[in-house]
Amino acid sequence: MNIFTPLTLLVVPLLGSIFILLFPYKNEIVISNNGSNSITLPWSLGNAQNSVLKQIALITSLVNLFISIIMWLQFDANYLGYQFVTEFNSTYLPSFLQLNLGIDSISIYFVLLTTFITPIALLSSYKEIDKHLKLYLILILLLETLQIAVFVVIDLLLFYVFFESVLIPLFLIIGIWGASEAKVRAAFLLFLYTLFGSLFMLLSILLIYSQLGSTDFILLSISEISLNSQKILWIGFFLAFAIKTPLWPFTGWLFRAHVEAPLSGSVILAAVILKLATYAYLRILLGFLPDATHYFSPLVQGICIITLVYASLSALRTHDSKALVALSSISHCALIVLGLISNSVIGIEGGILVSISHGFVSPALFILVGGCIYVRVHSRTIPYIRGLATFMPIFSILFLIFALSNASIPLTAGWVGEQMALIGLFQISPILAILGATSIFLTACYSIFLFNRINFGAYSSHLKPLSDLNRLEFFNLITLLIPTVILGIFPNLILDSLHCNVSELIYHIA
Repeated sequence: MNIFTPLTLLVVPLLGSIFILLFPYKNEIVISNNGSNSITLPWSLGNAQNSVLKQIALITSLVNLFISIIMWLQFDANYLGYQFVTEFNSTYLPSFLQLNLGIDSISIYFVLLTTFITPIALLSSYKEIDKHLKLYLILILLLETLQIAVFVVIDLLLFYVFFESVLIPLFLIIGIWGASEAKVRAAFLLFLYTLFGSLFMLLSILLIYSQLGSTDFILLSISEISLNSQKILWIGFFLAFAIKTPLWPFTGWLFRAHVEAPLSGSVILAAVILKLATYAYLRILLGFLPDATHYFSPLVQGICIITLVYASLSALRTHDSKALVALSSISHCALIVLGLISNSVIGIEGGILVSISHGFVSPALFILVGGCIYVRVHSRTIPYIRGLATFMPIFSILFLIFALSNASIPLTAGWVGEQMALIGLFQISPILAILGATSIFLTACYSIFLFNRINFGAYSSHLKPLSDLNRLEFFNLITLLIPTVILGIFPNLILDSLHCNVSELIYHIA
């Protein structure tokens, strides 16, 4: 029996969570004097306990990363259907509660991204979070399980269940370990925005089940749905995915959630949570509702262009470094959607590659501005921070590399992906491609603006001399830089295995 299956990827973080929950933990010790007086003191081994708990969570996430890499190495890129399929069918349960899991050449890379980012997220807040540590680590591992489940379930109703379930641990992470008093408001905005949109997705799923009698991905992919029905279903799904992306006018929740989230929450939110919508566009809108997607593509293209320009100009005006990176994510997500709805293989593959690249670069920028800088100066105000290159040369070099990667310079994965997405868009509309290409210029503007204001100029009189990157920060950033450069030089590591499944989204392959 092969243990390297999607089910294993779901179970390992749950086992780690259970082990952390059962781990004996003391917060304080009581010293009594003949039973009359007692003194309560912090337990001297508390830091050692915290370290062990963090190591358990980290090892668990690394085991899951190892399993996903083995699955990737065993993956057959020439096979069109789902692989590593695991089915749980019971006569005692209704048909819509059967748990079926599988991975194809599209979902495998989102699974790899999830298992790669989770240990990075744990390490990014490794020293900062000790409050309610057990709950925090359990939520991070539970979030990993739920994210992977979104990418491996092959049933539409279960997709909805896990798509929404990620909100619960993310809501608690932001609401409990957020940065300021506004954290609760940011958590509720995240929860209410996405829950509102997903209500329409649930109604669309119920309509599909009532008409077809199934929510299985394989059956839906071969079912004939009339154009009028597709249009109604498409609107319900798109509203949910547009909020999750997010596209204008539903962008208000994202940058607030990023600003208030702890660093690990921002890393996961930027790298994986935003990719849930990317995967949903591919799997549901393009896979099951292709005619309606083509019909509504001008509307989506217009919304994406507005989102791209709006987010970029907002990023140029903001004085909060973390909000700037969050607005940059919105701009990149709009370009991803433009590539996905280009109705061309090269455009869709470019959108996927931009999505994967963004999963490396955006977390690195959050680590730089929301971790390395914030831990030292306890501020995200750009005018307050200036001239860091004076005392932090290694930090400044890596900051420059990731700022340029965010602007998609050659030899980075973002450059290849953006060019492919724009080429695919150019094939259907040169004007749209020109408008979409403004993202290259605008991204360069706010990325270099952020780098220049923080690292150059006279050293800020408000700051004491700061220490350069420590080993943990350097390790996190280099770990994110390596795949960014490798995929920029060898993008076919991903693209070769995408051709068959992406082509099937547009053409019928017998």
